[in-house]
Amino acid sequence: MREATIRGVRESDIAAITRIYAEAVAHGTASFELEPPDDAEMARRCRTLIEGGFPYIVAELDGTVAGYAYAGPYRARPAYRWTVEDSIYIAPKFHRRGIGARLLARLIGDTERSGFRQMIAVIGDSLQVPSIAVHAAAGFTTIGTLRSVGFKHGKWLDTVLMQRALGTGDTAPP
Repeated sequence: MREATIRGVRESDIAAITRIYAEAVAHGTASFELEPPDDAEMARRCRTLIEGGFPYIVAELDGTVAGYAYAGPYRARPAYRWTVEDSIYIAPKFHRRGIGARLLARLIGDTERSGFRQMIAVIGDSLQVPSIAVHAAAGFTTIGTLRSVGFKHGKWLDTVLMQRALGTGDTAPP
């Protein structure tokens, strides 16, 4: 089996990213968004992150965007500026091929090189066992579970919080 290439996002990737995310929104619980955004909105979100100095990457396999990942601000207030939240989405036909783990590893490296100190995973739905496992394998620790904080597809959903230090973490000032 060929291995996916991990690279920076390109403008030409937006349509594929939009399709992957639309599938997750419409049929999954990884995102608590209820209506899939269009290409223009996904392009705006991507641009905002890149202009803010956050990494945004894709996994490409045989010329197809198989998945994508990015880091963004964990919270808006200035004291949180050294902490990022990660997001990873994989097209369903590419699940269970290690692409999420490779995207997360690259994302961790990119955020460390950018000087960030903590990464938070806010995993929608405590039944997202593969996502929880990928994060745990990458050194994340489960911080807690917020019970029944979202309602989607006719059921209450939890959010699992996981955290990983980046670089020197909290052992020194930024």
